[in-house]
Amino acid sequence: MTQDVNRRRFLLQTMSAAGGALILSAPSLADEKKEGTEAEEDVSPVEDLMREHGGLNRILLIYEEMQRRIHAKTRPSPEPLAKSVKLIQTFIEGYHEKLEEEHLFPRLKKAGKLTDLVDTLFEQHHAGRKLTETILALSTEAHFKSEKDLETLSGALSKFIRMYRPHEAREDTILFPAFKTVVPPKEYDLLGDQFEKREHELFGKEGFEGIVEQIAEIEKGLGIYDLSKFTP
Repeated sequence: MTQDVNRRRFLLQTMSAAGGALILSAPSLADEKKEGTEAEEDVSPVEDLMREHGGLNRILLIYEEMQRRIHAKTRPSPEPLAKSVKLIQTFIEGYHEKLEEEHLFPRLKKAGKLTDLVDTLFEQHHAGRKLTETILALSTEAHFKSEKDLETLSGALSKFIRMYRPHEAREDTILFPAFKTVVPPKEYDLLGDQFEKREHELFGKEGFEGIVEQIAEIEKGLGIYDLSKFTP
């Protein structure tokens, strides 16, 4: 009987220890699963393009602030504008718009969807690049000392802002949803990987996040980074 009692006691102790080990190990397994899910989470092509529009919108706010200072005749430094225009050239025109022109526009054209809209958007890309060249050329100390040049610059900024607000809004609300309907799911997922790969090839491992940091630094320098300042 004593042996039976000892055996039962041993089995209970073993089971209790095993149960405790399982309980202790469960959180780490959950954490590993969570980490794996986060690591594998991908940004879809449309989500990628839409958040880049968010970056564009923040640059347009910088343009508006520079224009306000020009009109106020405060003799602003051209440096914030010059940095912002470079971001437009590299990130928006050289990357974002190229993705649209190489991957979205052709597929929609081939499917016979939104062809007129695609033509207009493509034309506006080229018009925007011409405006960008003008803005960049005038973003120097010498031109900022000329009232005539500042007037020309302000006009170019106005045209750029006026065109790109509805341009990106039309893409977000019409073009991007339509694009998703003409691309097979597997191809759509592969495009997301291609977009991400190209982003890091052009802008390093920080990619989009690095661009956002650059925009934020310009905003801070102009005193327009604090979101609460925009509250009426």
